[in-house]
Amino acid sequence: MLYIALGGALLVGYLWLTRGKAPLLKRREWRVVTAALALAAFTGAVFVGVRGSWGTAIVLVVVGLWLAASARKTTPIAPPPPAARMSEAEARRILGVGVEAGREEIQAAYTRLMRAVHPDKGGTAGLAAQLNAARDRLLGRG
Repeated sequence: MLYIALGGALLVGYLWLTRGKAPLLKRREWRVVTAALALAAFTGAVFVGVRGSWGTAIVLVVVGLWLAASARKTTPIAPPPPAARMSEAEARRILGVGVEAGREEIQAAYTRLMRAVHPDKGGTAGLAAQLNAARDRLLGRG
């Protein structure tokens, strides 16, 4: 009875930890832990199999195979969507420069904004990429 209560508690804990996210042991960070658990299950299966408990050994082998298979699976990384070419008006709006802005004014606006949104300064890579694309579009680099 104690084993059933312990198993139920572990199941509830597992479900609480994963709450609508990817299963805990299928996340990328847990691959090493999952592989170690698979190895432990196989070792336990050998130990109890030698002692004559074939039912437990079979269960441990199945659990070990499941863990080993889940440790090997990787989620494919989706390729980034193809970037649409930025219009000149959109590039000017992003950098905050007018139609008559020259090279120096565009570069100054880019530098000023990049200081604020650079990932090293707490900004995001997406905003920095937009600024780079806008500057490249206006300066004829892209």
